[in-house]
Order: sequence, then C-alpha cells, then structure tokens
Amino acid sequence: MDPSLENILDQQSLKWIFVGGKGGVGKTTTSCSLAIQLAAVRESVLLISTDPAHNLSDAFSQKFGKDPTLVSGFTNLYAMEIDPNAGVEEAKSEMNPSGGDEDNPMSALFSDMSMALPGIDEAMGFAQVMKLIQSMEYSVIVFDTAPTGHTLRFLSFPAIMEKALSKLGQLGGRFGGMFQQVSALFGMNMDQETMFSKISELTAVVKEVNRQFQNPNLTTFVCVCISEFLSLYETERMIQELTSYNIDTHNIVVNQLLFPKKGSDCEQCLARRRMQKKYLDEMAELYEDFHVVKLPLLPQEVRGAEALKRFSVNLVEPIKVANNYDS
Repeated sequence: MDPSLENILDQQSLKWIFVGGKGGVGKTTTSCSLAIQLAAVRESVLLISTDPAHNLSDAFSQKFGKDPTLVSGFTNLYAMEIDPNAGVEEAKSEMNPSGGDEDNPMSALFSDMSMALPGIDEAMGFAQVMKLIQSMEYSVIVFDTAPTGHTLRFLSFPAIMEKALSKLGQLGGRFGGMFQQVSALFGMNMDQETMFSKISELTAVVKEVNRQFQNPNLTTFVCVCISEFLSLYETERMIQELTSYNIDTHNIVVNQLLFPKKGSDCEQCLARRRMQKKYLDEMAELYEDFHVVKLPLLPQEVRGAEALKRFSVNLVEPIKVANNYDS
C-alpha cells in the first residue's frame, strides 16, 4: 500500500480520526502533523487531546485549554485539551435532581446505582465530552489520545455506556412506584422522571456515537509506533482490539527511524538501523494491507507551528530514503 496518509486526506467523509499508540512514540507530533495536512483540504479541523498529560500546548508552543482555540498561523485549525473524566460530576448533577446531597435518599440511591455498574463514572464523563463535541461544527475532529490502555477503554465506552444506561433506564420502569413511595415517606419531591429523561438523552447520544465510530466512512484510527519489539507488540494488540470494537484501522506511522548516510562509521547508528530494519520487515509481513508511513528521527525537536508544518509533509510525501530502507 502507498506509504503515506494521503488516503485519509482523500476520504472527505471522515469525521473522527483517532491517533494512538504506546507512550513516547510520537503520537502528539503525528496528530498535530495530520491535523495540519487536513487543514489544507478541509473547511475546519479540530484537534483534541484526551491524554491527561496534555502535549498540544508544548507541541505548538501555544496555550490551549478546554475550549477550542485557533492555532496561531492558521485560519481553520483549532485545538483544545480536555479530560474525558471531567464531565463525570456534571453528568451526575444533571441526572441527580437532589444535587449530590449525601443526606438525600435519592442521592444515595443514585450513587448506589452508579457503584453497581463498573465503569459508569468514566463512561458518563465520556458521554458528556461527546455531547460537547457533537454540538461543535467542524469538518473533521482529530483525537490525540492517551497511551494504548486508556485509549482502548475510551473507545470501548460507547458500548459500555449503552448497556449501562439501558440498565438504568429499565430501573425507571421497574421501580418508578418505589421512588414515589420513598418520596412520600420522606416528604420530599424526588423527580425521578427528570433523572431518567436525562439518562435517555445520554443513551441516544452514546448510541449515535457508537454507530459513527463503527462506520469506516466516518471513523478511522491511525496507529503510531517505533520500530522496536514492545511497540510492535502493543500495536498488534491494539489493532486486534480495535477490530473487535469494529473500528476501522488501516494506517500505521513508524516514528524515529534512523537513516545513516552511506559510508557512516557510527557503530551505534548502524546497529540500531539493523534492529529497526528487522522489525520493519516484520511489519511488512503483518500489515501488507496497511499504509505504513516511515518517519525519520530528526536531530532537533519538532516544536512550534512552522516546524510542524515542515514535518507534516512527510506524512503525504514520504522521503525517498524511507522507501529505500533496504538499500
């Protein structure tokens, strides 16, 4: 397959693009570079960091927060840094008419229901984030994700959330009478109808997100790795799990490759090149139906909008030496 991400730029229907991999493999540089290339062919692009250790601000040398901010030097590229778990309390307060008062029986009951459903807190936070993002008008959204484990959990939330909210919704029908009796017993107005209507609202959002994530015309995942055993192993595990979630993935970016000059006498450089080539050969066998992009290790950091612009070209115009790595 063509060793570039040109296929992503050409697929105008894409709405959600996730960029992820093991920690320290260059996900942020890749996601920023991809967003820059997309900004050249799309009306508007939003780049979001969902990694608690946000790096977008460092990458662009510009401060970003929880609201979309125009990236300096661009007219249609925006960036923001969010915590997927930050919406948990907001979601709880929306669905809990008692306002979180621990002495309120309704609040205690709601907390007990949440505790009975593993992962519900994080899933509610995810739903709040997706509600926020869905209300924004951008042509395409690029996610700079957390390391693999967090990312896979993040992408599994729609399915988890759908099941959990479905269970909570069923409680409204089965125990509606009990809520009314408890309300009368304590002389309080427990508006369970409000709570369960909010649950239904979140369920609708999550179902739609789940549908879109599983549609290859709308969503794809770009795997980022380096040419080493642990990174290759984690990439394979991630691809298998993404496939189990029915999330499309057919692009791999291999970062930090060494390309020693002909006649180089640097023993460490040549030894590392041989090691990297070994794993690149394995990737060629494993991922013959993937677009595998090879990016160089540069002698300097890629920081700031101008440096990222220059580096981003490698995603769509692979350097010749990368294509002739066997020579």
